[in-house]
Amino acid sequence: MTALGFLYPGHSAEDDYPRIEQLLGSDIRLAVIHTDIGEDAHRVDALLEMGSPARLAAGVEELRLAGAEAVVWACTSGSFVHGWEGAQEQVRSLARAAGLPASSTSFAFAHAVREVGAGRVAIAATYPDDVAALFAAFLKASGTEVVSVRGSGIMTAAEVGTWGRDEVGELARTGDHPDAEAVLLPDTALHTAAHIRDLEQELGKPLLTANQVTVWEALRLVSRRVNAPELGALFTKEPIVQVKG
Repeated sequence: MTALGFLYPGHSAEDDYPRIEQLLGSDIRLAVIHTDIGEDAHRVDALLEMGSPARLAAGVEELRLAGAEAVVWACTSGSFVHGWEGAQEQVRSLARAAGLPASSTSFAFAHAVREVGAGRVAIAATYPDDVAALFAAFLKASGTEVVSVRGSGIMTAAEVGTWGRDEVGELARTGDHPDAEAVLLPDTALHTAAHIRDLEQELGKPLLTANQVTVWEALRLVSRRVNAPELGALFTKEPIVQVKG
């Protein structure tokens, strides 16, 4: 049994995690601990406070009791808003507090983009334009080329959490770009786990979504690879080819 820990702000799309756990279909358990969201606002000052060391450290003991082998701060905006260096320090602080390997959803996106071989990406964000631009800057700092950024102007995670298949599909389609090799939906408040494979087939390219990459990043931290095609290209390993001698 591999137990993975996630610090998730508030309550919006946390039901993606039991769905993903079921789709992984193996001996992997996903433990979701809710952190205090503070003010629910896609605004820089509120996002900086949401990801403060004290708020993250508050959930660490519960993760230890859950037997987690790694922890991921499951919030994109609450990590990239600190910038590349600040987000690294946030993760280092979390790792020290937890005594575990740690990462965040923002770094999960940077690593997942490389995993699917995408040099150029399109960002389809729920956030206001200024916050979406900060995510683009974070990805550029990781060496990824961002060919387009679409913001949606949604100010709260609570509103994003009400979006269904139609809204998620519209976001992905309108945020795509002909030059993009992958489309990124960077909000852990967005329900996406049930829609990834269908939308990838529609887009004709990998779709990377926040809760999906967050779980993949936790698996990466403990050196686990799982083939789960329902979760899209990121979770689809090359088939094993048997060579006859």
